[in-house]
Amino acid sequence: MKSHLRNYAASALLLLPAALTLVAAPTTALAQPAGPEVRSLEATADGRLEPGTLLTFTLSGTPRAQASVRIRGVRENIALREVARGEYVGRYTIKSGDRLDRDSEVRATLRTDTLTAAANYELGEILPRNRGPLPPRVIEPRIERFGISPLERLEPGADIRFVLEGTPGGTAIVDLPGVRNDVALREVRPGSYEGSYTIRRSDNFNPSQPVTATLRVGERVSTTNVPFPMARPAGDNQPPTLTFLVPGDGATVPAGPSVHIAATFDDAGGRGVDPASVQVLVSGRNVTRETQITRQSLSFWGALPPGRHTVEVTARDLAGNAMRKAWSFNVASGVVVAPPPPVVRPPIVVPVPPPVIVAGMLAAQVINHAPNAEIGPDPVLVKGRTAPNATVVVNVLASAPPAAIGQPRVVYAQTLQADHEGIFSFTMVPGTPYPGERYEIIMVARRGNLSQESRFTLIQRPG
Repeated sequence: MKSHLRNYAASALLLLPAALTLVAAPTTALAQPAGPEVRSLEATADGRLEPGTLLTFTLSGTPRAQASVRIRGVRENIALREVARGEYVGRYTIKSGDRLDRDSEVRATLRTDTLTAAANYELGEILPRNRGPLPPRVIEPRIERFGISPLERLEPGADIRFVLEGTPGGTAIVDLPGVRNDVALREVRPGSYEGSYTIRRSDNFNPSQPVTATLRVGERVSTTNVPFPMARPAGDNQPPTLTFLVPGDGATVPAGPSVHIAATFDDAGGRGVDPASVQVLVSGRNVTRETQITRQSLSFWGALPPGRHTVEVTARDLAGNAMRKAWSFNVASGVVVAPPPPVVRPPIVVPVPPPVIVAGMLAAQVINHAPNAEIGPDPVLVKGRTAPNATVVVNVLASAPPAAIGQPRVVYAQTLQADHEGIFSFTMVPGTPYPGERYEIIMVARRGNLSQESRFTLIQRPG
């Protein structure tokens, strides 16, 4: 009996290390880091497995990883995006050079910073049989936050930066008021989109209008509007001024079907004029709605009876500084002729008087382009002729063709001085034009108390 007890005790001692090993093994396994896991992979096709067919892959696995699919017979590695927690979606259109069928091997891969998991399938296993493609999962996009970096001055070359947080796997764009093209944002990580835009000289940016952000996921769209943030610069306490007045203060213009009134805003050292704050009165009548107003200039066309007329302009810059400018001019009842020279009686020697200039002789003409000539997007040199030593106020307005959507914009605005032969020239930069866009060159020539307006049109080349 004692010998049996000794044998049992010896056997228990021999089995003790194995028991300790079995108990310790689960504890060691739990201490190891958990790797990524590919749980399932599904695919749909909108037609046969032939060129032009769209394949859609849906992978379920560990969240917050990098997912991809590789198909034997396809050169490209298909990247998948995480559209919901642990759910990844990617699409691929079959190309003419691809070689794949239902037996093609499909390898799904999930990667984290240090670990990788993969699973192999056959394309026929994950494609549904005898039924059409599965309807895509409807995801409602949502914008959680949209931010814009503030600027002290809106000037060419300044960068505007955008950050948008929302639904991952979408397409985000930003619409800036006065900028023709939308700004595309890049998804730098799931649900986080970033981008920037550099202001161009051809932009007619209006910071008083809201900035619109759009997030699109499939056919679903979400938008949000935010005001443009402007950082108030220190010391901006000077109001803007109004320069290059047309007609000039005290000038006389001939009567006609329409009189042109224009001026240029100058907010040197400030952030520019707020177009929404501008008001224009002509002889006491509010013509603001009929006036084309930008941050740089204003332009009004209207019929005015003969006599004296006043113009009053009020505005504020973006720092809140207010300005007021008033001037007057005369509309003649007919062609204004300079007074005749004094009678010369011998033997008094009188210098030869300068040539008499009438309004019709001041009409500026473009001499290096034909009317309605086509031009390209590059800078264009315009040469003109008017009366010798006349002053010419030039404004170039670009208007989109009827089929396009866009507001007229100021391409060029400057006052020029003709030489002793009446020759003047300038260079206009179309910027980023529409095909078929029209450029109306408005030239107001002045000499003394006389002025004459003329117009000339160029057209942006189609295509």
